[in-house]
Amino acid sequence: MKHRENAVASVLPEPDADTDHTFQLETYLGHLLRKASQRTGEIFHRVMGNYDVTPTQFAALIKLHDEGEVSQNVLGRLTAMDPATILGVVSRLRRRDLVASRFDPNDGRRILLCLTEDGKAVVSEMIALADDVATETLTPLTKTESRTLLRLLAKLT
Repeated sequence: MKHRENAVASVLPEPDADTDHTFQLETYLGHLLRKASQRTGEIFHRVMGNYDVTPTQFAALIKLHDEGEVSQNVLGRLTAMDPATILGVVSRLRRRDLVASRFDPNDGRRILLCLTEDGKAVVSEMIALADDVATETLTPLTKTESRTLLRLLAKLT
């Protein structure tokens, strides 16, 4: 654990010798990640605005596109959403007729989800725009920096 602490400390700026306060919000990992998330969220809403879909709804739609039919529980795990969040996301997508649900014939307690025809059409259109969101978000970085950032973020998760 000591090695990890030293590795983290080595990427932070040196404390200012003129102050007795060494914590700086501007270099705090959580703060920087939140600001990066805000940036990508703003870009997502601008690019995907015509679809009136949130990033969490987009994630659910994409995983349903990838997986076909899955249970709500599995969809929550695939999208890193807790049960209450995935319940709300799925409810909103069902109201918009983008997602359909049915009881699992093998387990009546389990709900299976899939994209509707409208959902499939919307996802196809949004997939075509998804790269625009990523490209614009990463614009301040070089291609090498972008690849490194994505690799490191994947490693953190």
